Amino acid sequence: MSAKPLAPAIDGWHTMDMHQPHLIGTRCIDCGTYFFPKQSSYCRNPACDSTDFEEVELSRTGTIWSYTNACYKPPEPFVAADPFEPYAIAAVQLEQEQMVVLGQVVAGVGVEDLKVGMPMELVLETLYEDEEDTKVTWKWKPRSASGAK
Repeated sequence: MSAKPLAPAIDGWHTMDMHQPHLIGTRCIDCGTYFFPKQSSYCRNPACDSTDFEEVELSRTGTIWSYTNACYKPPEPFVAADPFEPYAIAAVQLEQEQMVVLGQVVAGVGVEDLKVGMPMELVLETLYEDEEDTKVTWKWKPRSASGAK
């Protein structure tokens, strides 16, 4: 790994704890509905008209609800590897919140390695480097047989 300092690729979307990262979301104070990315203007739960939210760290584990592969280079502002290589995307149902969060799967794990119901955990991985720092982002990784928490 580079000697450059680590920085989030998108500020405020995840913690920077390299050993146990969390996505940062919000929870509606009135109805308890969770949101990621953060919601701050109105509750999207149709049964609630609240505008009060608290910032929360979301579960870092869950199970695959669905998955696919990305065989095309995404548009800017996403920074893709050059040359572009396809990667897997997983929709993971978070353990506590029971919401589904879509995200990229770690390098080296393809759709042939995934299955619905597979336990996953959140990790941080380098996205790219610029002149000042190494940009990291969150990704999904299959949980080890030892049951990482």
